[in-house]
Amino acid sequence: MHMSDALISPTAAAVTGVVAAGLLATCLRRIRTDFDDGSAQAPSEYVIPLMGVMGAFVFAAQMLNFAIPGTGSSGHIVGGILLCAMLGTRAAFVTLSSVIMLQCLLFADGGLLALGCNIINMAAMSCLVAYPAVYRPIAGDGSSAGRIFAASILSSVVALELGAVAVVVETSLSGIAQLPPARFLAFMLPIHLLIGLGEGIATGSVLCAVRRYGMQVSSSSRPRGSIVAALVALAAAALMIGGVASWVASSDPDGLEWSIGNTAASEPIAAGRAHDVAESIRQSTAAMPDYDHSLAGVVGCVAVMAVVLIGSYLLRPRRKRT
Repeated sequence: MHMSDALISPTAAAVTGVVAAGLLATCLRRIRTDFDDGSAQAPSEYVIPLMGVMGAFVFAAQMLNFAIPGTGSSGHIVGGILLCAMLGTRAAFVTLSSVIMLQCLLFADGGLLALGCNIINMAAMSCLVAYPAVYRPIAGDGSSAGRIFAASILSSVVALELGAVAVVVETSLSGIAQLPPARFLAFMLPIHLLIGLGEGIATGSVLCAVRRYGMQVSSSSRPRGSIVAALVALAAAALMIGGVASWVASSDPDGLEWSIGNTAASEPIAAGRAHDVAESIRQSTAAMPDYDHSLAGVVGCVAVMAVVLIGSYLLRPRRKRT
């Protein structure tokens, strides 16, 4: 669901960018406050490394585009619900936003002008809306595998559908792409319903496995050695998935590209000084555009892990002066 700059006007880019930046700043401030006053769901020494490895895991998982039978389209998980269940809402939003930013800058996946839109559509809709409004009430205390699975599916569908609606609204308000809103929405909603079902099944399976094998890394009651082992296992899984993703991922267009192709006679082409500048910046930072290297998945996992770890390390509790 990564939007390109061709869909977004400079005004829409500015507004969504400010909103996304405000959400990020608020979450970062709240995370720091939670760590400082001890009200976080787990100590920072556990959550900080978990943010890094889970960010890498979601980055790798997003590379695994799965085909949607009978449509000629494909989809990939967003990962917001999974991150929230493992990290908590605010840490998940920051982690997923970091993944989206790196995808844009390092791999030219999603437009630079559209970065605010992509953070809102994917990270905010899943972490700040669908998870607290749908997942948590259904999953309850997490003691029932059935409720976890049901919550994963329903919240993933809601997150993807809300994101699809947001894409259509942002594109329509921008007014630079010839995409009739009603027709565009008629393709976006059903295809992202199917993608959401796929993500929900994958998310529920992972969370049920985490519950079954006791891999709640953020739990401070677990022995330190087992937490380190779980973190290493998650990091290894991320690198393994990232290493093979480009070989097994579907080459079909994703849900957004498929919807555009069925709505318009041709792909939208961005025009204007702001779009040219944004594209020039993005191309200058993209070391591996379109993941065109066999090691792109591994490089991306390492980059996400490093950026999230460094960033989240800065949120660690301040030492109180004595």
